[in-house]
Amino acid sequence: MTASPAGVRAEGAGVPWSRLPIDERIAARRHALSPQERRAAATLVAHLDDLATYRAAELADLAGVSKATMSRLFRSLGFADFDEVREHLRGLRGGEPGRLRAGAGAVGPDLSAHLAAEAGNLRRALEQPGVAAAVRLLAEARTVTVAGWRNSHPVALHLRQQLAHVRPDVRLAPLPGQVSGEELVGLGEDDVVVAVGFRRRPAGFGAFVAEAAGTGAAVVLLADPSAQAHAAHADVQLVCELEGLLGFDSYAAAMGLVAVLADGVLAARDDGAARVAAITAAYRRLDEVE
Repeated sequence: MTASPAGVRAEGAGVPWSRLPIDERIAARRHALSPQERRAAATLVAHLDDLATYRAAELADLAGVSKATMSRLFRSLGFADFDEVREHLRGLRGGEPGRLRAGAGAVGPDLSAHLAAEAGNLRRALEQPGVAAAVRLLAEARTVTVAGWRNSHPVALHLRQQLAHVRPDVRLAPLPGQVSGEELVGLGEDDVVVAVGFRRRPAGFGAFVAEAAGTGAAVVLLADPSAQAHAAHADVQLVCELEGLLGFDSYAAAMGLVAVLADGVLAARDDGAARVAAITAAYRRLDEVE
């Protein structure tokens, strides 16, 4: 394979660039890519499972970019051409490069590398310029609606729970057994919708984000890089990378970002500390928690 751009290594992980999976390379380079290259990169991430079935020109058409843009992206990621990308993907399916797989040594001696990769994901999530803007929106909104499905639901539920401790009128959508339409009607420019959309999103996620934006409410998109196509409808985009060195996605960075967002709202609201104290007192009176 070609050399890495300027000898770049995974931030904080100590892993050679040539051994990083393609989606981690995209995440590490995302802020250095042009808008067109980001569109191309989002298409690559969204089609990782079947990427090898496409030709480079087909991928460019799918992303709505030129073949030259797609070629520049490949080179930026350390590949000479799409043939090298296919070779790389074949290596990933065989357990390379450097990726631990379930049942194959678990964490073992690579624990330090795994922790470093997780720390890098968390650092990049917290250092985004959009974090401060999201905190401001969440602190000042009349109401906050948090929505997430499938693997995004636990993150959405935790964000709603944390925000409800520090401000009133925080809702989770949709409630069990319900759909989304009734959750959005009546929202306006004083409200905020947080759409949590990590990969393997339901088919209607994009329509939900567009509908939320159409109400006039501010939209915060909290997702991994594969959700880039939905960013056009968001006022603030917060990106959390899920890839580490293990066989499954990790939501450590997403949960860490939730904690920082809630803490920021607590600091920004004059009534935040009093609300936390009132909730704690209610816990004691009801004897609900240890």
